[in-house]
Amino acid sequence: MTETRTAAKIGVLVPFTNTNLEPDMEMLRPTNTTVHFQRMGGYDVDEIPGANQMAGLGASDISHDLRMISGVRPDVVLYGCTSATLTHGPSFDADLARQIESGSGARSLTAAGSLIAAIKALEVTKVGFSSPYLGEINAQAIAFMAENGFETVHCADVGRELGNYGQGELTPDEVFDLACQADHPDAQVIVLSCTDMRSVEAIERIETALDKPVVTSNQAMIFCLMQALSLPRHDALPGRLFDKL
Repeated sequence: MTETRTAAKIGVLVPFTNTNLEPDMEMLRPTNTTVHFQRMGGYDVDEIPGANQMAGLGASDISHDLRMISGVRPDVVLYGCTSATLTHGPSFDADLARQIESGSGARSLTAAGSLIAAIKALEVTKVGFSSPYLGEINAQAIAFMAENGFETVHCADVGRELGNYGQGELTPDEVFDLACQADHPDAQVIVLSCTDMRSVEAIERIETALDKPVVTSNQAMIFCLMQALSLPRHDALPGRLFDKL
């Protein structure tokens, strides 16, 4: 049956080197919705994406991007970079969401804010955290979690510097290994942070291996989107998180 495309229009602001957020959104998007992307600059493609560069992205002027995405008259706009606001803290993240709402006329959800909301939905407090970030950003992410009431009992990173394309080139098998490294007997959930990491494809395998729920940046944005717009669940949604819809 042909989709009606009437349930919602989803706008997504995506860093211009990110290659995995778009396919994830197309895979996860709710039935009868369309997804529309606007690529953001604000960082140097040739630099290692450390804390300063990601903080610079979060603080960059997105007024042009908001004008462009507003052209599709979206129902919601997703800010598709987790570390860009993790590096600033929860107040900045909330302020950016309000700025996007004001500039687009749509509801707004950030990747970092969605991670927090998804963990809260699981009613857990202790986190095993992993990402492809440099250590400094991981420390800021742990602080971001703590400010929201979550204890990171173990943190794992890839153990090497990855450039702006290197994060997106990690395979689902490498993401699986990274998630297993983040596990800890006290961890109640495994959090995989980064919209350009191929985490969605590994969710069900990780949950089977560790017998714990998994929350990823892109999965969390879709979860919060579906909650905000009261959209029905569909079969292509991986992970225990969606049992909370």
